[in-house]
Amino acid sequence: MAIKKLGVIGTGQMGAGIVQVFAQAGYDTVAVDLMPAMLEKGLKGIEKRLMGRVEKGKLAASEKDAILGRIKWSSKLDDLADCDLIEEAIPENLELKKKTFAELDKICKPETIFGSNTSGLSVTDMAVATKRGGKVMGIHFHNPAPVMQLCELVKTVMTDEATIEEVKAWGKSLGKTVVVAPDVGGFIVTRLFTPFLLGAIRMLEEGIATRDDIDISMKQAVNHPMGPLEVVDFIGLDTELSIAKSLYEETKEAKYAPPVLLEKMVVAGWLGRKVGKGFYDYK
Repeated sequence: MAIKKLGVIGTGQMGAGIVQVFAQAGYDTVAVDLMPAMLEKGLKGIEKRLMGRVEKGKLAASEKDAILGRIKWSSKLDDLADCDLIEEAIPENLELKKKTFAELDKICKPETIFGSNTSGLSVTDMAVATKRGGKVMGIHFHNPAPVMQLCELVKTVMTDEATIEEVKAWGKSLGKTVVVAPDVGGFIVTRLFTPFLLGAIRMLEEGIATRDDIDISMKQAVNHPMGPLEVVDFIGLDTELSIAKSLYEETKEAKYAPPVLLEKMVVAGWLGRKVGKGFYDYK
């Protein structure tokens, strides 16, 4: 099956970025979110990013219009029915993802491939919620999706080899570097990166160093573009907590245990950039 028409469900920060990646690569894309406000926010974000490229001379105005013209915005799952591949980018909640895939399974044609942008949840659990386990896999983009080069493909014990090869070729057509990982907690990047982020939070919690000194040190010593606490704010503290809990539950390794400070900040509603306050104040 040729992958031609794409769908994305969830148009938050990650979802909207993925929609942009798909449309920029020349694919007709259906962007679905059940919340109209999120659709509007997603569209405005894409328009702003594309206009920024136009203003810098990196993109012609006509191409910007062509990219936007490839996107259909919708609040109905039924509009995904004839897509060849659908990428799920809803919140990191396994039960919600399973429910969404089960609903899509009834709507979509049998050959449609389902991908999840999860950064650490079990793709196998999502696959068994459908009747197309061989065509379900993780397709993990990194934030911000239009900028970050890597795409992690996550195969389960059920994923067809033909599906893996087809999605690998398609991923390269997006201009991404594609790697394949097994369906273990955190896959490659999140499994390696999470202890680093949690370690920075523990260092702050224990009073070993200040927020600014932690971030400045990592940016200037190892040339990271953002410090670890800035990264957690960017990801979302609730998302980082969910990832840590999932990894700890699977591995029982202390390095994945969520710091108390992270848990308390989530309870307080300090979720990072998306709400204007996290380790930094964005208001």
